[in-house]
Amino acid sequence: MSSLVIQTAFLGDVVLTTPLLAALAARSGPVDVVTTPVAAPLLETHPAVRHTITYDKRGTDRGWRGLRRVARQLRSANYTHVYLPHRSLRTAALAVLARIPSRIGFAGTWSFLYTESRRKPAAGHESDRLLALANEAPAVYAPQLQPTPADVQAAADLLERAGIGHTRPLIAIAAGSIWGSKRWPYYLDLARQVTEGADVVVVGGPDDVVLGDEIVRAAEDGGGGRRKVVNACGKLTLRQSAALIGRAALIVTNDSAPLHLATAMGTPIVAVFGPTVPEFGFGPLRAGDVSLGIDGLQCRPCSSHGPPACPLGHHRCMRELTVAAVLAAIEETGALRRRR
Repeated sequence: MSSLVIQTAFLGDVVLTTPLLAALAARSGPVDVVTTPVAAPLLETHPAVRHTITYDKRGTDRGWRGLRRVARQLRSANYTHVYLPHRSLRTAALAVLARIPSRIGFAGTWSFLYTESRRKPAAGHESDRLLALANEAPAVYAPQLQPTPADVQAAADLLERAGIGHTRPLIAIAAGSIWGSKRWPYYLDLARQVTEGADVVVVGGPDDVVLGDEIVRAAEDGGGGRRKVVNACGKLTLRQSAALIGRAALIVTNDSAPLHLATAMGTPIVAVFGPTVPEFGFGPLRAGDVSLGIDGLQCRPCSSHGPPACPLGHHRCMRELTVAAVLAAIEETGALRRRR
């Protein structure tokens, strides 16, 4: 049996698919995975993955021509089974065009293109819900990433150059999000206060560099001499960033990809939720992690992903979540008393 998984959704979705990959690999050996160019490096080193095939659905493989090109590549590999955790027409069409005999996906709009449809649980964490595609019980496998020794060294070198993470606990801050309404507005204030007792590394991609610089300046201007804080946004690869998050005693993050990277790296989490809620299935997974949000707002949740801006203009779900509440949550985890 030769198995393929097609997962080209958001980066966090790819991370949360790793338990499914592990379950399938435990039965019949490592699987091949079709994923986006951004996510492919995260899976290349995963022990459950044999090969990654990149599908640049919004770039070089955009449109019908790109879909057919990738389908021809898959067809030549003679896969017997394909698992489709992402419910989309494009994913289903790719499996059909690749002529894979057994196409297994979740029941929904496009399930007539599958040979076998399975019910996706409505409740529970997304990583557990995806395990249902393999008829696996929840919580048997956890999200996992495996950076290389070179990745770990790159993260260590960044901290060494900044002179942080040696004598004080290290807190990672992930302040960015592609969804504007998911961004908590008080990370600058948080950095000023938390650097009184811990070192801070700001993590994110190239789009977060400016925000990261603002956080560094805010922390360094907070008084008491030069604070120990470094902006790692855009300075590391995605896998190196996962290794860096793995070195932190704790991460404070929005409802965005770094939350799931931290879950996969075993880093304690304080997650800030505004327009979305953990009940959607994308919150922290482990006992001891903390999810924060403002309860009792009639407008919350307002979107499955979070709109670019608050539809009502007040953004109360984020503005009313205080720095004091986040600091209390950090203390609640006890992570800063347990050096990693």
